Amino acid sequence: MKRKDFSNLQFLKDSLQRILPNSQAVALAIILIVGFLLITSLADVLMPVFIAIVLAYLLEGMVKKLEHKLSRLPAVFIVFSGFMGGFSYLLFGLMPMLYKQLKQLLQHTPDIIKSSQAEILKLPEAYPQFISADKLRDLMFAIQQEALNYGQDLLSFSASSVVGIISALVYLILVPVLIFFCLKDKAVLLNWFAKFLPRDRLLSINVWAEVDMQLGNYIRGKFVEVVILGLASYMTFAALGLNYAVLLSVFMGLQVIIPYVGATLVTFPVLGVAFFQWGFSGDEFMYIVIAYSIIQAIDGVVLVPLLFSEAVNLHPVAIIVAILFFGGLWGFWGVFFAIPLATLVKAVVSAWPRLDDKMHTFDM
Repeated sequence: MKRKDFSNLQFLKDSLQRILPNSQAVALAIILIVGFLLITSLADVLMPVFIAIVLAYLLEGMVKKLEHKLSRLPAVFIVFSGFMGGFSYLLFGLMPMLYKQLKQLLQHTPDIIKSSQAEILKLPEAYPQFISADKLRDLMFAIQQEALNYGQDLLSFSASSVVGIISALVYLILVPVLIFFCLKDKAVLLNWFAKFLPRDRLLSINVWAEVDMQLGNYIRGKFVEVVILGLASYMTFAALGLNYAVLLSVFMGLQVIIPYVGATLVTFPVLGVAFFQWGFSGDEFMYIVIAYSIIQAIDGVVLVPLLFSEAVNLHPVAIIVAILFFGGLWGFWGVFFAIPLATLVKAVVSAWPRLDDKMHTFDM
């Protein structure tokens, strides 16, 4: 037993000696730890910077395509001008429509809940062997209480709306400026940032090159998926005459930000509005159900493999764990970047054994 324990300890000691003293591995570990601590501690303060970096990643692909014909600065001006035009339409054209439809939907929400309750309370009569009327009433009462608490939270949030408006105005000014300079001076900013990194960082550069490529592909692919899904949903809902088509189509587009969970959450408002408008017995309700199912199937079977075949190579369980972990740390942005962050973890784990293999080859 002693000899076996000694061999295990020696194996562990040899493994640590091969990996830990390596300057590249130490540099990668330091960069990851310091970066994690900075993001965690300064997330609220530097949120405009993070948003600008995300949008700069989104626009970088178009800038690179234009650089084949133009120099960097004219390409940045063209792409940034197009971005500001689209942003202005979103702010002054689409947002008022969304606000109007959201206000109308909130006003009709009590009627939708009452209609849903009336239909749900019929289930014990139709299926008494499966559903108890008393338990169903208790469940409905609990849902009403949660809805009441949520309404109170909304009221308390509206009381601090002045602070929210001021913050939004600051973001509207700072974020476009930061985006422009992130695109224009990308090389300068990266060279300045590299001065603070360890010199022996070849392993870190290799890991970052892989993550950088996948992060850019992921953000651009996610944007394209949101736009395609939102437009397809709007055209479908408008053609079928569904109320709040613009608002629900925006929900349909944004639900892809949260993989797996978003598709489940958006089902309730879409089918709830369709039920309130036509009821279960109407043919239009069934058409909405079929159209909604087809859109979700096309997104999962066609769009996701087409847009993220290279950017996402993770098991669904790993994606869900990443959403829960990083979402718990950083909220919305943690959920949005759950897949790229999980890709970073995977790249680091994959690179570490390769480092050990190179050292064995060097020793030989």
